[in-house]
Amino acid sequence: MSEDRRSRPGFFTQIDVTHGPCVPNPPSGGGGAAEVVALLRELLGAQDRQNELLEELLNQFNAAQRQRANELGQWKQANPRLAHDCRVAAEALGKVQTEYLVSLTQEINDNYESLRDGEFMLNEFVDRFGPRLAHLNGLLQVLSQLSASPNPTSAPNTP
Repeated sequence: MSEDRRSRPGFFTQIDVTHGPCVPNPPSGGGGAAEVVALLRELLGAQDRQNELLEELLNQFNAAQRQRANELGQWKQANPRLAHDCRVAAEALGKVQTEYLVSLTQEINDNYESLRDGEFMLNEFVDRFGPRLAHLNGLLQVLSQLSASPNPTSAPNTP
């Protein structure tokens, strides 16, 4: 590996740091403007290609979202009673989540000093409330998605 370093040319050159007016080197051959124009055209072409790729990516993402919304709509039509039950369960679980958040915030407010000063207390708090809150949020999200009624304002746009 040390032989590779010796055989490569250095990355640094000497720089004149004497005090004096900064005069740029004149372009050799007078083709500087043409070279800049060519580089700008290359940049514009690369940017156009990047925009095309972003549009393709967006179209793929939108197609996947439309497919998912379609499948969810079909599931709701095939299981209307279960979708209604999910809505009722989501509303009940939302109330449970609210009560849980009340107890969580009360715990924080009551033990602020010990949570701030003691790493052990903070770890205990996170271990006590974190997983339960994460699971509760996940369940609520699933139930909400399965129970959501189709909203014409949030329907995917079709070209």
